[in-house]
Amino acid sequence: MSINRGRIELPPWTGAVTVLALSACAVGPNYHPPARPTLDGYTAQALPAQTVSTGVSGRGGEAQRFDVGRDLPGEWWTLFGSAKLDALIEQAMRSYPDIAAQQAALREARENVRAEEGSFLPQLQGTGNAERFQESGAEVFPGFPSFITNIFNAQVNVSYTFDIFGKERRTVEALLAQALQQNFVLEASYLTLTSNVASTAVQLASVSDQIAATHEIIAIEESQLSLVQRRFQLGSQTRADILQQQSNLAAVRATLPPLQQQLEQAEHQLAVLTGRSPREADRVELQLSDLTLPQNLPVSLPSSLVAQRPDVREQAAVVHQMSAKIGVATANMLPQLSLTGSFGNATVDAGSLFEPSSGIWSIAGGLSAPLFQGGTLRAERRAAIAAYDQALAQYRLTVLQAFQNVADTLTALENDAQSLRAQRDALEAAQASLHLTQEQYAVGAVDSVTLLSAQQSYQQARINYVRALASRYTDTVTLFQALGGAWWHREDAGTLPALRQGDPRG
Repeated sequence: MSINRGRIELPPWTGAVTVLALSACAVGPNYHPPARPTLDGYTAQALPAQTVSTGVSGRGGEAQRFDVGRDLPGEWWTLFGSAKLDALIEQAMRSYPDIAAQQAALREARENVRAEEGSFLPQLQGTGNAERFQESGAEVFPGFPSFITNIFNAQVNVSYTFDIFGKERRTVEALLAQALQQNFVLEASYLTLTSNVASTAVQLASVSDQIAATHEIIAIEESQLSLVQRRFQLGSQTRADILQQQSNLAAVRATLPPLQQQLEQAEHQLAVLTGRSPREADRVELQLSDLTLPQNLPVSLPSSLVAQRPDVREQAAVVHQMSAKIGVATANMLPQLSLTGSFGNATVDAGSLFEPSSGIWSIAGGLSAPLFQGGTLRAERRAAIAAYDQALAQYRLTVLQAFQNVADTLTALENDAQSLRAQRDALEAAQASLHLTQEQYAVGAVDSVTLLSAQQSYQQARINYVRALASRYTDTVTLFQALGGAWWHREDAGTLPALRQGDPRG
């Protein structure tokens, strides 16, 4: 090897090194993704075509149809038809700090792969030095005077370890799986964030409606108090009746502060989810009537769910990592072949440093093999196998929990519809009972205790109806989250580009 006219000429054996590295085998198991489930449903009973009719007209009361096998849209939150909700989620995805943190972690994982891939190529390191020193003449022969010598050296050192048994390839494979795992950690963060924003927005709207209902009930109680006071002045009501109605009014007013606290907590949570402090965030005005309940609900098959859920894909990547690490532990037990060399120039005259006559080179091969490690390497391989078994068992558990999550949500949606219908009936009955009791109380047919009971029943029925209505929205959000959130349809910097080639869920 030599350096001539500023150009590096590599010896012919460097190309053979790369060929040997790519053609060598890799010990350890080759990873195969776990088999997909063959189930055709999530619940013991067949899924109904749609939820029961709630008998409630207007937004939130419609029956919801289950469209089995249909895909979610990438921006599933747009199905709620609220520009305010869309704006909140857009702001959250752009500004929530955890998303930026997970994106940085993904970039780190990618660069770790690229760094490890460098081990497939020879490692070159250039050195240069100039040295001036005095030599003893006595080393030449007795009486010879000492003399000063200059040494100039420019050299390139080359080293390469043959990946005969695939240790480096398994290491890169593990890092690639780690990058894929981090990718799905990011996707899970997106899904959790968007679901939290949507759920918190529904909670805020629900509490807003409960506060509005409470104000209406307060207005009724105030009107009733005015009536009692007029009748007291006319002598048909007693002072005790006034005190009782004032107590009723105060009891209803006392329910407002807890509701107001829930509203402010929801506002604070939305502020943080959108990347702002509660002081900086704009006030969110949202009612349940601003949201449209999605009537057609896509429901993925179980075989598709395991390829869609970020947490399942994340755990599958962990299984892949552990599989590759078995190969690394196995390769550590086998011999390693390395090759080192150097080429360059050395001279006592700087002006002739790059002359052909000053060329120097060396080449050496080495073979190392573990002979006795006290059982360490075998134990490390057994530990790697145990880690793989653990990851595989955890994968199976994650799949089962995903199925449970979807099954719970599907049954909840059916029960939500039934609950809303029952709450509607209860509200209508309580409202009619209150009107009748108020009329009877006005003519003295019933006492204040009966009126109080009717008022409390109506108030609770109003609140329960709003909560039942909100549950339909919340559980619909939960279903979209349980199905994976359709990350494969979203176009942004979150997903690894390779996952968008062909069917990303395949």
